[in-house]
Amino acid sequence: MKRKVRLSNYSVILSGSILIILLVVLYCSDNAWSIGTMSAILIVWCALALIYMPMSISVDNKELSVNRSLWIKRIPLAEISSIESVQPSGCRMCGSAGWFGYWGWFRDSSLGKYFAFYGKTSDCFFVRLKNGKQYMLGCDDHEAIISFVSDRIAM
Repeated sequence: MKRKVRLSNYSVILSGSILIILLVVLYCSDNAWSIGTMSAILIVWCALALIYMPMSISVDNKELSVNRSLWIKRIPLAEISSIESVQPSGCRMCGSAGWFGYWGWFRDSSLGKYFAFYGKTSDCFFVRLKNGKQYMLGCDDHEAIISFVSDRIAM
């Protein structure tokens, strides 16, 4: 089962606006220092988005996978202790709170520290692993993913 991660309107507007602003500043730059600086910022921010931005979530009988542009984060179902639908409310410690989605380290008073990969707060679910690691994931029809994983880890 594979479900697409859709970005929130806020994330689309923020990402597009920042990208346009960076490109305009780069275009309007007139000295080598500012061109180099803006180029470096643009390359780093876009590379981070390519590395971490979630594209889809998939699950089979062995693992839950966060499919990103360049890498796949695989979580074996045998390592999952619980999965539940949650509306994220944590604050970002390191990562993106809208730049091509939500990804990185977040902290929440009730959930603790977790790593996030999602596009919209309304599509989220929380995964706790037996080793203590925690993930906030999100995708279309997240309830189907929760149901599928819950059935498999209950066995």
